[in-house]
Amino acid sequence: MDFQTELTAYQEKIEDYLERCFTGEPPYGELYTAMRYSLLAGGKRIRPVLTMAFCCAAGGDGEQALPFAAAIEMVHTYSLIHDDLPCMDNDDLRRGRPTNHKVFGECMAVLAGDALQAAAFEQVLSAPLPQERRLTAALILAREAGQDGMCAGQVLDMQGEQRALNPEEIVRMNALKTGCLLEAACLMGVTAAGGSSEQMQAAREYAAAVGLAFQIRDDILDVTATSAEMGKTVGKDAAQGKSTLVSLWGLEKAEQTIREQTRLAKLALEETGLKTTFLEALADYLAGRSN
Repeated sequence: MDFQTELTAYQEKIEDYLERCFTGEPPYGELYTAMRYSLLAGGKRIRPVLTMAFCCAAGGDGEQALPFAAAIEMVHTYSLIHDDLPCMDNDDLRRGRPTNHKVFGECMAVLAGDALQAAAFEQVLSAPLPQERRLTAALILAREAGQDGMCAGQVLDMQGEQRALNPEEIVRMNALKTGCLLEAACLMGVTAAGGSSEQMQAAREYAAAVGLAFQIRDDILDVTATSAEMGKTVGKDAAQGKSTLVSLWGLEKAEQTIREQTRLAKLALEETGLKTTFLEALADYLAGRSN
């Protein structure tokens, strides 16, 4: 199976699973509707794909990781809903359509995000997997998404609006804000398969390298792509005076760094017993994406 076919197969399984979440007659006004509005808004589903792919790479069946994959996407979606709020980035556009609070109001958007975060842990803890794997995955998700992970990265991002950051500070912020959830996706995939400690370490290193490359590509696209291409508002970092590696280094060095981090991601997979062909191709795909 070639890379694009395998990627599409993962994405279709994830979409089907998510489509079956929060269905039926909405019992609490627009809450379910608001949750599904953002959860089913499309996107590349990179994080849940990583969860399923790492499960397969570690010797498991990717479908057994679907609850963990859905949980990652729910946490990611909640973070986007909250990130778009007026008190945060104040964005009107996400994935090519109005942001959640523009459609449902700020209060419902906050609650939809809150509910998605809680639902993510319900997915993990009720997955049909051994209890030890479920508990390990829940702990991974809590740590990577919480006060020393993604949320900490958001804090550093907000604080960075007040002053110029150096490259080390930007890398640290990106590792928390973007990298932590990518790391959770990879680690939870290995966990679903009952993988080894060596495979877990390889997943960490792969995620760290891919995460940095992913964020730099995002920063490049913020200055080179259009809002129509990205499905969200572009140019906001420059408008708000935010420091990025692109603004500090320029496009040429940023592109060089993406290539180097992609090489390191692939290197991390060597000699771990992981089946790596798809994951190597995915690193290349993410490095060269155009939206």
